[in-house]
Amino acid sequence: MHCVYFPPEVGGLESHIRYLCRSLVERGHQVNVVTALSQPGLPGHEVIDGISVWRTWIPGRNTLGWATYAISSTPKLASLARNADILHAQDIASVLPCIIANLGRKIPIVTTYHTSHFLKRAESRLWRRLFRTFLRKADHNLAASTEIASVGNNIAPQVDVEPLTNGVDTSVFQKTDPILPHLEEGQYRLIIPRRLFSKNGVEYFVRALPMIRDAVNVEAIVIGDGPERSKLESLAGKLGVTDHLKFMGVCPHDKMPGLLSSSDLAIFPSLMEATSIAALESMACEVPVAASRIGGLPEILDHEVGALFEPADPESLAETVISLLKGGQLRKLGLEARKRVVERWSNERLTDRHLEIYEDLLARRHSVDRVAQG
Repeated sequence: MHCVYFPPEVGGLESHIRYLCRSLVERGHQVNVVTALSQPGLPGHEVIDGISVWRTWIPGRNTLGWATYAISSTPKLASLARNADILHAQDIASVLPCIIANLGRKIPIVTTYHTSHFLKRAESRLWRRLFRTFLRKADHNLAASTEIASVGNNIAPQVDVEPLTNGVDTSVFQKTDPILPHLEEGQYRLIIPRRLFSKNGVEYFVRALPMIRDAVNVEAIVIGDGPERSKLESLAGKLGVTDHLKFMGVCPHDKMPGLLSSSDLAIFPSLMEATSIAALESMACEVPVAASRIGGLPEILDHEVGALFEPADPESLAETVISLLKGGQLRKLGLEARKRVVERWSNERLTDRHLEIYEDLLARRHSVDRVAQG
């Protein structure tokens, strides 16, 4: 498995990869992960949940940094590939290392395109050419949303890109004891589990909060950090909502079920999104979700588990949130949300499908080898 970031990095993609790898290990498979040495003090090699994690140098969190990491990580991946049955590239920067590591070998390559970065880069002619090559070189292509799969199929029409929504460990993410203080009667807690980058649209929630506050007694908490934080805190001050909004920064992943279980409604005001793991984690904890009508979010949300609003539209966001809070159906929506995640997006189902893909590719490779041997 090759990826750019892996826990202790915090994020939906990082969580997905850890869930998948851990589940594969629990089923008796050996999993090596090659990832970036993304934080000071992390070891070059360690075992996490039975997963052998190898970290290599990355100079920065930008396109140049990711490209440099892709090159610097390839020797380690090539070394591990000597004993590998499958090479799995988890997103764009991981594809080229897998292709290079496979030179002179016949190891099946699986790629998964997860994020809105794929959609944005696909607007460029140069990137489309590169993606076409990547898609053709892989033996099986996956996409975290129908939208990403559709764009991939358009770029390389002769290649089948399978949509496969990321999964959630529903044994971890379930309703549990709240870890935040109980609110006063008639007050609601909103949770926004978003890293503070412009694409996540938290600015539009802050702009909507005065309208929500005027209609309903609310407390809002933002879980996550990023370069937009000071700007958002300043905006909250200008709008007079600092008493109703708390920026809690990055929280340990194992605290998230308790934080979600302390909340009445989760909000995702994204401007770009594939399928949000954080939204699925919220639903798994029986928390209804209000989210932008964009990317892969409409694939997981409807009126039975929450509601959608127009992206970059504070008025639409406020109206949707107020309607949900005043509708008296939060408990019903939360129970249905949990049921839906368990039925459709549990990590067990995701692992089942990955193993089907791996086993099919290996069977085909062995069949070709037998024919070649006469």
